[in-house]
Amino acid sequence: MSDPLTDPLTDPVAASVPDGLAQAPVAVVSASSLDVGSDRIELIDSVGVEASKDDQGEHGASQAGHADGSTTAALGRLRRVVKPPIHWSDMGLDQRKEGMRRLGLPAFRADQISRHYFERHETDPATWSDLPQAARAQVMEFFPELLHDLVDRLADGGTTVKSLYRLFDQVLVECVLMRYPRHARSELGGEADDRSTSPGVRSTLCVSCQAGCGIGCPFCATGQAGLQRNLSAGEIIEQVRRAIVALNSGDLPLGAGNLNNVVFMGMGEPLANYRAVMTAIRAICAPVPAGFGVSARGVTVSTSGMVPRIKDLAGEGLPLTLAVSLHAPDDGLRDELVPLNRRWPVAEVLDAARGYFETTGRRVSIEYAMMRDINDQGFRADHLARLLNARGSGWAHVNLIPLNPTPGSKWTASRRRDEADFIARLESHHITTTLRDTRGQDIDGACGQLAARFS
Repeated sequence: MSDPLTDPLTDPVAASVPDGLAQAPVAVVSASSLDVGSDRIELIDSVGVEASKDDQGEHGASQAGHADGSTTAALGRLRRVVKPPIHWSDMGLDQRKEGMRRLGLPAFRADQISRHYFERHETDPATWSDLPQAARAQVMEFFPELLHDLVDRLADGGTTVKSLYRLFDQVLVECVLMRYPRHARSELGGEADDRSTSPGVRSTLCVSCQAGCGIGCPFCATGQAGLQRNLSAGEIIEQVRRAIVALNSGDLPLGAGNLNNVVFMGMGEPLANYRAVMTAIRAICAPVPAGFGVSARGVTVSTSGMVPRIKDLAGEGLPLTLAVSLHAPDDGLRDELVPLNRRWPVAEVLDAARGYFETTGRRVSIEYAMMRDINDQGFRADHLARLLNARGSGWAHVNLIPLNPTPGSKWTASRRRDEADFIARLESHHITTTLRDTRGQDIDGACGQLAARFS
């Protein structure tokens, strides 16, 4: 029998998984090609949900755990993947202090190191003159290079920068930095943090949380590539640190500035990689030296509709914005566009989103990618409005997204007149509606397109 830790794996999907969900073959790094211990191996299902501790020894287990220890039937058979090296930003305060003790260094060095990383945004301990020479060499182990620059592409006069990174196991991830005049609206969610050294400019970073995606939405380049693995908290946080460095440098158009918004709308399903995403969010939002100090109100977490995790997120005690990638108001169409709908249908997703609003007081963003002759009919706008109004008024707004087509795909953007009619119908039902600003169409700006070109 083959050893699941040494054979490259495809992702075997259980018969109970909705058709179309994570069906793409998934190449997994062979553990035999890397010198790793058991602490570098995790079990995940086909969308990336980590197995509960009870399942760690069950390769074919059918359970995947939540952060609170509860379980739900896994979306596909569990498989083993190799995790990236541990980074300083992966660790909590107590872990950092313990790391110092293990190296024979006083605990206060953890604060110094954190200030270098989260305040000065530095990653080379060899240059940190406030540490003894011997200590600089010791703490190098906490700063592996997680992201390797592959390419940056600029669009919109340099105000949009899409970066492609290669990770330790050769998988690719993207993130996009977008800058806006203060009078413009990005419609990517969140409330802007008003701190900026360039008062007329806002900056939003769209980060990835998985390499690939297991949801399998047919109009999405990332979804068609399938899931490779979850990103670690450190790999997510490093995307943010690099954006902050770029903004502070003053080399970008519109001058130097701060990072105002972080949106989890890049590659992957954030709520599938829940633990790492929440670790990253707390580091992004915590004040220096524990984190970067970005306002939690400026952070948006998107989901294709993982209902149990929406409820978990509501209980985190953070004023984050929830964005639900709905894309259709009826189950018949949404089953095709978002295969996860066969697990948690529209009504359950909207009920959970309404619950998020009730718990947090934060208005929910309903994301709706407009696709020509697929989901942009007027009757669907009316149906969506009735569903939202049935759950109360003022708790959600609809953010319409002009589709950035994938080359060769049958999915394409709606006609302008159909967009206008859709908006008018929603507004006639008193639904606040916005049309997202389009960015990066000339640089493979849609999620997963640039990675697909380099794969």
